[in-house]
Amino acid sequence: NLTLMVGSCARTEILVGQLGLAQLAESHVLIAGLGGVGGACAEALCRAGIGEITLVDFDIIAKTDLNRQLVALHSTLGQSKVDVLYERLHDINPDTVINQEHLFIDRVEAEAIAHDEDLTFVADCIDAIAYKTVLIDTCNRNGMPIISSMGAGGRLDPTKVKISRMDKTQNCGLAREMRKQLRNIRASLKFPVVHSTEIQIKALPHQQVTETKLAPAGRPRAVNGAISYMPNIFGLMMAGHIIQEILKK
Repeated sequence: NLTLMVGSCARTEILVGQLGLAQLAESHVLIAGLGGVGGACAEALCRAGIGEITLVDFDIIAKTDLNRQLVALHSTLGQSKVDVLYERLHDINPDTVINQEHLFIDRVEAEAIAHDEDLTFVADCIDAIAYKTVLIDTCNRNGMPIISSMGAGGRLDPTKVKISRMDKTQNCGLAREMRKQLRNIRASLKFPVVHSTEIQIKALPHQQVTETKLAPAGRPRAVNGAISYMPNIFGLMMAGHIIQEILKK
C-alpha cells in the first residue's frame, strides 16, 4: 500500500517522511457520523494516507445538508451518506480500505467499537447526546483513543475554534450538557474535543426529531443555524489531531 501511495502522498511525505507515511498507512480510523464534521474529517484522513477508514452513519442526504456537507449535492439527495462518501473517498485514494457501516451506534455497537483491536482511533461526530455519551464513555473505559466534536452550529467566527480537554471548554452548550451526562455516570472528562469559544447565536425553538427505520425518535431539540465552513473546520481539526497523535507513536 505504501509504495502505491507515494505518488499521491509526495507532498505529505515532505512533512512526515517515509516512516510517517508508513504509520498513517498502517492506521485504521472510525468516523461515527458523516454530516458536515464527519465528512470533512473522513476526507482529510483519506487524503493524508490513512490506510483504513470505517464510515458509520444511518442517515440519508437531505436538502438541508446542501449548505455545508461534502456529500450533499442535488445529484445525491436521498442517497445514503455512507454510500456517497465511500464513492468519493475511493475516487480520491483507491488504495484506502473503506468499510461501510449503515447503522445507528447504540450501546452494543459502542462496545464493539471500543473493543476492536484493529482500530487506531475513533472520531465522534454524532449529533445525539445520549449516544455520544455512550460512545465516548465506552471508548475511554477501554482505552480506545477518541476525539469528539462539540457544537459547530450557531457560530460564524472560525478563529474561535480550538481543541481542548472536555473539562476545559468555554461557551459551548453541547459540551456543558455532555459534561453533565458524563458526570452522572462517573465517566472521564479527560479526552480531547473540538469546540468553539464563540457565544452561540440563538437557535430556532425546539422541534421533534422524527423516527427512521434505523434510529429511534429523538427528544425535541433546538434547530441551530449552520454556515458552510464551520462544520468542515471542526472536521479538519479533528483529522489534524488524529494524524498528529498517530505520528507521535
